[in-house]
Amino acid sequence: MSYEDVREADPAVADALVGERHRQRETLAMIASENHVSEAVLEAQSSELTNKYAEGYPGERYYGGCEFADEVEELAIDRAKELWGADHVNVQPHSGSSANMAVYFATLEPGDKILSLDLTHGGHLSHGHPANFAGQLYDVEQYEVDADTGRLDYDSLQDIAEEFEPDMIVSGFSAYPREVEWERVQAAADAVDAYHLADIAHITGLVAAGVHSSPVGVADFVTGSTHKTIRAGRGGIIMCDEEYADDIDNAVFPGAQGGPLMHNIAGKAVGFKEALQPEFEDYADQVVRNAEVLGETLQDHGLSLVSEGTDTHLVLVDLRDSHPDVSGGDAEDALEEVGIVLNGNTVPDETRSPFDPSGIRAGTPALTTRGFDEDAMETVGDCIARVVDNIGDVEVYADVASTVEDLCREHPLYE
Repeated sequence: MSYEDVREADPAVADALVGERHRQRETLAMIASENHVSEAVLEAQSSELTNKYAEGYPGERYYGGCEFADEVEELAIDRAKELWGADHVNVQPHSGSSANMAVYFATLEPGDKILSLDLTHGGHLSHGHPANFAGQLYDVEQYEVDADTGRLDYDSLQDIAEEFEPDMIVSGFSAYPREVEWERVQAAADAVDAYHLADIAHITGLVAAGVHSSPVGVADFVTGSTHKTIRAGRGGIIMCDEEYADDIDNAVFPGAQGGPLMHNIAGKAVGFKEALQPEFEDYADQVVRNAEVLGETLQDHGLSLVSEGTDTHLVLVDLRDSHPDVSGGDAEDALEEVGIVLNGNTVPDETRSPFDPSGIRAGTPALTTRGFDEDAMETVGDCIARVVDNIGDVEVYADVASTVEDLCREHPLYE
């Protein structure tokens, strides 16, 4: 994109857009929830569908002129059904959090009980944190990972469920590096007659490609993001059995949202088609292998990983043992100086403030999209460890920044 029309209308915004393009080209995106979509997805999201109001659903809109909006949304729905094997799919949620909100609205009343994974143990705000609507509307109890292994303790989860008697159990994560045993969570939900919502926001692409087990057909509801490991238009998705279809659709519209963002749904449709191609399975497999190599490299440098490794697209580093004087915020800031962009993150049994936590989270989806393989990820791991080992050392920073520049040049983005 040239942004010529933007520059003519608003030079300040054009400058920012060009700056962002250069930033993405010249740095390594390792925030686990970020990826790089194709130029086809970018083009679809900037289409004339931006102009179209389409309240309702295909064939049942509250506005005229929706024939092409219907066509695009139906394509997105059909492709999502094929990708994940779901009976019913709603592609209108604006985000994964919006998708979770709609499921809550479809099934719960204010004051009902939710059991979910604690935020500092890898959960998500929308699973019931007090600062989020879910924590304000519902009575929330939370389960944790085992402090020694860093893995979900399913026996403890079931014990808590039997004592708390939730109306819904939420599984899934934003910072948990291991595969989830959906059937174990479902068994806990069945034992207390609770709904089970599986949030696969981070692993939608890994599930679609079959490199992570699927909760579709196991959990009552499956929600996700459509832009993290799936590389489609930015937004959310809900999947469920046909028996819940009407309740879910009504909870999304008119319950939680007005008109859908049809340009984003176009991006979802294009991204889903790309994910249906055979090469997407190779991509998803490479994402996981890259994460494994990244984790092993960091461990070789003496850094501690929560759960001692990963099955997914992310690694979670606990700095407390190896670098007790370095916070996650310190590491994030230092790494950004050399062109490696990731985030400070809480770790199980966190002892610091969530605004300056004890860990860092690093993901491999975006670098894998750029073509990084195991050798390149080993180099990236070496760079991360060198910076964390030498906070404030300008000579080390300059050397690592040079390596990052070389990696970006070898793996170009949006040429």
